[in-house]
Amino acid sequence: MTHAQRFEGQAVLVTGAARGIGRAVARRLAQEGARVLVTDVDLPAARRTAAALHQEGLATAGYACDVADRASVEAAVAHAVETFGALDVLVNNAYGCTPDAPLFEDEPDEAWAHDLDLTLTGAYRCSRAALPHLAAGGRGAIVNIGSVNGMQDFGNHAYSAAKAGLGSLTRTLAGHAAARGVRVNMVVPGTVRTTAWEGRDDDLEEIRTLYPLGRVGEPEDVAAAVAFLASRDAAWITGTSVVVDGGITAVNTGFRRATGRTEED
Repeated sequence: MTHAQRFEGQAVLVTGAARGIGRAVARRLAQEGARVLVTDVDLPAARRTAAALHQEGLATAGYACDVADRASVEAAVAHAVETFGALDVLVNNAYGCTPDAPLFEDEPDEAWAHDLDLTLTGAYRCSRAALPHLAAGGRGAIVNIGSVNGMQDFGNHAYSAAKAGLGSLTRTLAGHAAARGVRVNMVVPGTVRTTAWEGRDDDLEEIRTLYPLGRVGEPEDVAAAVAFLASRDAAWITGTSVVVDGGITAVNTGFRRATGRTEED
């Protein structure tokens, strides 16, 4: 598929980009003309992804970035600016998601702190480091990757709280950054077929039936929304969330099925 060149000449940094949604985002923005720094805490994986995208003729490079470490974040942002001469778009995709304990009272502090630090504070660290460079061009953009977990209960206490907090950070940072020419928005995915679901095809098939559009998401669905919000097509949009969830937060499919108000497959 040929995409419009909305990011021609622009420089992008994507966190957690070695696989899954981050990889799809890096690929989509590079397909639209961006030079993309593919960052991940797993440096070999980041380099493999960047090399694979480079083989497609895309302008990508791999670099290490541990969003839990301020020095690592600042080094990654500095490397992007040094390599590309500027930074126009930041996509905060890195996260942590620890399985819940069977009982809430058995949840360890370490799991809670881990998920919030990577998912919420990590985005804060990256945005703080990137903002002066995004503002320098007068039209920068930050796109955060949220989750429907931050909107209603899908399990995972710490991860869900972190994603809800990321929605709040999106709004408050949008208010601060607007005068500096930087837009801040969030994409909110539902269930997406990524490596986190490897070996769980039966679970995905069951989950699929809960989605009004009849399928789970693909990383490319999220990447398309990110590309829109990061582009000048969204030049008058900031502080908002675009929900990319196949309708699951809008439609109670189970209730409609129970009351005979939906068609069966």
